[in-house]
Amino acid sequence: MIFIDFLLAFVIGGLICVIGQLLMDVGKLTPAHTLSTLVVAGSILAGLGWYQPLIDLAGAGATIPITSFGNALTTGAIAEAEKHGWVGVLTGMFEVTSSGISAAIVFGFIAALIFKPKGKVN
Repeated sequence: MIFIDFLLAFVIGGLICVIGQLLMDVGKLTPAHTLSTLVVAGSILAGLGWYQPLIDLAGAGATIPITSFGNALTTGAIAEAEKHGWVGVLTGMFEVTSSGISAAIVFGFIAALIFKPKGKVN
């Protein structure tokens, strides 16, 4: 039933976001530390083989949050390491995530051209 799929995506994605918010509010982590923690958590879960079942259960609720980036890094590294050994660890991470990183750079540049950002005024 599609309603259950939407509900699971909303709940699982929301729980991932709640964890991030708790890291900032209760753990007093900066946004950068929280981001890094969630990426590493997604990577660890992928390495243990636990992130794919979460994706199968929650769909976009597990693929949209930043934990999915850690999953993509680890999954790509493991897949390429099985094919090419240690060299595949590095190439696999970049092969899988390069389009997302490239898009972030290009769209960030375009936004900087459109909105003319200014440095911090003291």
